[in-house]
Amino acid sequence: MTTPSAYSLAGRTALITGGGTGIGLAVAKCLAASGAKVILGGRREEPLQTAASEIGELASIQVMDVNDTAAAPVLAATLREKHGPIGILVNNAGINMKKPFTETTEADTLSVFQTNVMGGLALARALHPQLKEAGQGSVVFISSMAAVMGIPLVSAYSVAKSAITGAVRAMAVEWGADGIRVNAVAPGWIDTAMSRRAFEGDPARKQKILTRTALGCLGDTEDVGWSVAYLCSPAAKFVTGTIIPVDGGASMGF
Repeated sequence: MTTPSAYSLAGRTALITGGGTGIGLAVAKCLAASGAKVILGGRREEPLQTAASEIGELASIQVMDVNDTAAAPVLAATLREKHGPIGILVNNAGINMKKPFTETTEADTLSVFQTNVMGGLALARALHPQLKEAGQGSVVFISSMAAVMGIPLVSAYSVAKSAITGAVRAMAVEWGADGIRVNAVAPGWIDTAMSRRAFEGDPARKQKILTRTALGCLGDTEDVGWSVAYLCSPAAKFVTGTIIPVDGGASMGF
């Protein structure tokens, strides 16, 4: 196997949730650059269309809501009819909530958990037959440093992203016999609209982040995208049940 083919995704079809903006869009661009057909999933058609036009002929869109878990089987059938079996699922859609723990309600936590965890699990479950049929199936969850270290004011998000760690390991051992690998990428602090909103009015928080990040800067969305592309490629055919930090060294920094 030559080096280029080891990283090629030619002939594969991938669904990326939250694929119209931010990290999801970067993942889609990197998968398409590796040769995959990419389906950008999200609730708003306009940003999805804009994103697809940026990527080109390998991109299509699917208006969907990961929170509607009951609709996952119908969505899976629709995708198969339109695109053939889905061989790659990237569960990227997610929301955050910045609140002190004592002010975070049960409803707050359940809302974040629904979007970040339950939606992805429902999609993976519904797409399992297609992932198996396609061969070399790959599921990648986008986790977070909030699952690795204690971060103030994001308890609901930390709970949700920590649950992904358990899901990845459980699914990996169950689905390995079906030829489906399940992994996660845990981005550190990446320069996105979401992170910029988190830093608004809190320069001390941003400075603390940069100080403890070994490389001393925020990451780019493509840093996450290429890591996902690797996990979906033949180069990672013996990698499953793992969470890869893409964090500039923040999780091991002082």
